Amino acid sequence: MSIQPEQMTWQPQYRSSKYRHVFGKPANKESCYDCVPITRSVHDNHFCSVNPIFIAVVTECAGGGAFIVIPLQQSGKLDPHYPKVCGHRGNVLDIKWNPFDDYVIASCSEDASVKIWDIPKPCVTKNITTAKKELLGHSRRVGLLEWHPTASNILFSTAYDYKIMIWNLDTEESIICSPVRTIDCHKDVILSMSFNTDGSLLATSCKDRKIRVLDARQGNILQESNCKAHKVNKVLFLGNMQKLLSTGTSRWNSREMALWDQDNLSVPLHQEDLDGSSGLLFPFFDNDTDMLYIVGKGDGNIRYYEVSPQKPHFHYLNEYRSYLPQKGIGVLPKRGVDVSSCEIFRFYKLVAIKGLIEPVSMIVPRRSESYQDDIYPMTAGSKPSLTAHEWLSGINRGPIVVSLRPGSKSLSSQVEFTKEEPKLSAKETRHEERPAGKTLYEIEYKTEIIREDRGKRRTGRMQENRNSLISNGFDLFECPPPKTENELLQMFYKQQEEIRRLREQISQRDVQIRQLELEIKNVRNNAGSY
Repeated sequence: MSIQPEQMTWQPQYRSSKYRHVFGKPANKESCYDCVPITRSVHDNHFCSVNPIFIAVVTECAGGGAFIVIPLQQSGKLDPHYPKVCGHRGNVLDIKWNPFDDYVIASCSEDASVKIWDIPKPCVTKNITTAKKELLGHSRRVGLLEWHPTASNILFSTAYDYKIMIWNLDTEESIICSPVRTIDCHKDVILSMSFNTDGSLLATSCKDRKIRVLDARQGNILQESNCKAHKVNKVLFLGNMQKLLSTGTSRWNSREMALWDQDNLSVPLHQEDLDGSSGLLFPFFDNDTDMLYIVGKGDGNIRYYEVSPQKPHFHYLNEYRSYLPQKGIGVLPKRGVDVSSCEIFRFYKLVAIKGLIEPVSMIVPRRSESYQDDIYPMTAGSKPSLTAHEWLSGINRGPIVVSLRPGSKSLSSQVEFTKEEPKLSAKETRHEERPAGKTLYEIEYKTEIIREDRGKRRTGRMQENRNSLISNGFDLFECPPPKTENELLQMFYKQQEEIRRLREQISQRDVQIRQLELEIKNVRNNAGSY
């Protein structure tokens, strides 16, 4: 009897990825925000919202709810009497910046109201108590807010009355009492909301353990899950993958995440247990890099994965660890990251026990300091693609994308700086007499020697570096980076210092060449007078 071997599909042990070695880099003490009166509320929310200009944080306030707005550049110790935005009669539960106006923010509170605030330029100098608009429609405390991702002045709010209200802010009224539409298909408290890329679909997670995919405009239920083995807390659209991600707990009360097909919520595509902690899990997805970040409330760590439409869907990359537990967290929009340091994501951790806001940058280690096109694709910009009236009339449109490459002003000035000198006429070059001192030929000869010497030094240094990185017959340029994070950081900073030193030498050579070229020009001008 012959036994035939089973046919097995071969899968590579390692997969190629540009983000395999992403690491989290906490900001130094000078770049943190200290002495911030972070709220002590137990509501499950972020309590923080960030845009490229400001960071807003919900704070403790006697006699009502308040939050503070701090410019991102104003790090350090916060003044105890720093002005607040304090117009609510109850505790503030959620705040969200307008994605298309960095000086407009929405807040919701236990007083069942939603308020829209105008933040003065350049920053808040006194307490703000009067809101630009007030939205009154909910009968119980309002817990969540979400701006529409592509339409301007469209805001979604949900409260403990189990309703989602759609507000059109493109009106002149300061007090709006009736929303344009109310969605009341939920039977319990809504725990989270998430839009797809063009804002045509809205995913919600509810306390009844169900995930629902709704028509964002009409409120009709398109899909509904009924998986009792997964108790969902937060739900998130995964960009253009046609997938949903949910975080929650399993039937054994261990924290887990699940992947769903947005067109079929009957059974999850994949479930993965994380740990046995009790804190809530906040998911964040970067549509540009397909990276998923899992942040635990009360934890100090941030897990990050790469998500693919094919199995296995989750590819674990690494974990940022810290002993400081986060009570809430904010995320900087992609248009605000520092591309010069290869930063692809930035968190702002709220450490309530120390009154501290700590920025954490997710960085792709690269040898070059130039702009990296492969890790910065086109991303959503700050301009809406639809007006509120267009979206309400039934039009769907994707976001307007922009490039993160720095502007070309410096490039144009560099082009102007390197314009060719006007050539001298034959009459001016006919004279053989030269003034005393350095002759024109000596200066030109020295200039050529410096140029050749600089070229030889560059070539030799590159060859030396190339040879020094060949060990035991293996080229370290083609080998994987160091295994541990400390080795990676040491090599990264050492290369940065070497690049800075080389640039200083090149700039000194450039200065010498410019001086010699000026001497040549002066000699030629003086020669023309003879």
